[in-house]
Amino acid sequence: MKLSHYVESVAPSVTLQFNQRVLEKLERGEDVVKLTAGEPDFPTPKPIAEAAIEAIKAGKTKYTGSAGIRTLRERIAEKLKKENELDYSPDEIVVTNGGKQALYNTLKALIEPGDEVIIVSPSWVSYEAQIKLCGGIPVFVPAFPEDSYIPELSRIEKAIGNRTKVMIINSPNNPTGTVYNKGFLRKLSELLKARGVIVISDEVYEKLAFDEEHVSIASFPWMKEHTVVINAFSKAYSMTGWRVGYLAANAGIAKAAAKIQGHSTSNVNTIAQYAALKALDVDTGYMVEEFKRRREYVGKRLKEMGLKFPYPKGAFYFFVDIREFLGKRFRNSFDFCVSLLEDAGVGMIPGSAFNAEGFVRLSYASSMEELKEGLDRFEDFLGSVV
Repeated sequence: MKLSHYVESVAPSVTLQFNQRVLEKLERGEDVVKLTAGEPDFPTPKPIAEAAIEAIKAGKTKYTGSAGIRTLRERIAEKLKKENELDYSPDEIVVTNGGKQALYNTLKALIEPGDEVIIVSPSWVSYEAQIKLCGGIPVFVPAFPEDSYIPELSRIEKAIGNRTKVMIINSPNNPTGTVYNKGFLRKLSELLKARGVIVISDEVYEKLAFDEEHVSIASFPWMKEHTVVINAFSKAYSMTGWRVGYLAANAGIAKAAAKIQGHSTSNVNTIAQYAALKALDVDTGYMVEEFKRRREYVGKRLKEMGLKFPYPKGAFYFFVDIREFLGKRFRNSFDFCVSLLEDAGVGMIPGSAFNAEGFVRLSYASSMEELKEGLDRFEDFLGSVV
């Protein structure tokens, strides 16, 4: 049996593979420190969980409209207006099964086979895969650590061709922790609008912008019609397993995305939607402060090890340069991470997963105790391979 060439053109998610590998070891009782997954270690805040229980008790267990319950879309619209200076109506918002489905629905609604989509590299693993699954062609624009992973506008402009339809941006960024400042976003928005390129702005880490204010590219007056905003409750409210995300776009794109969802998954889990509705009232500032404390500790430890990395301004990752360790024992970052896991019991993600060979992603969404143990082992491991 021959599978679709779209499916055969993509590889499984390396981040999920490594995380699963770590989880399997932990289930077998092996001594492993998990610094792989992009999910907060905090429990979902109690008021959110209680809202879900109340929804069950109230019999809110039936289908909803495929775009989501209206009260949730209304509250999301209020949130976008208040926090991001974005003016969307509830009919321009679609609640999705996590941020991934918001992204996929958008790509499916926008691109034809052969259309090109620009991605800034290093980039989250699913961008390339989803573009290919939709028949599109990913075009990578590199960003470099010496520039704090802010891409050069001239490189973006050069990458725009006759088939360019969309550009995906992600700030705060996974895997680098970069946050795009307002000046850069303004210039980028002017370039993309002039060239007729639609922007998909992945803002799932917006609550985790520490040193630079989070700015949505859609907030510039000329950009609403040219932008789709992607967000989710996963990172900000420690709700990764609840699978609730959303997109905000002009009415035409939103309607198309809702149509796609109606024929694929229908509505998001009804109970989870009511939990998400409550989440918008919950203050998670304590998580942000703890992430800042962890970031400071991890940055200090990595610096003491003599490792190179731009200090992340957002999200909860360090993207660490390991090129000096490659070429002898380790052919590439994948080999490095396999050995780190098997020999030292520490899970990290190879940079090759993000189209950036020679680096590893360290997630500090773990307790201080786990971070200390993991970094102690990491330091010993590096000492053994020099």
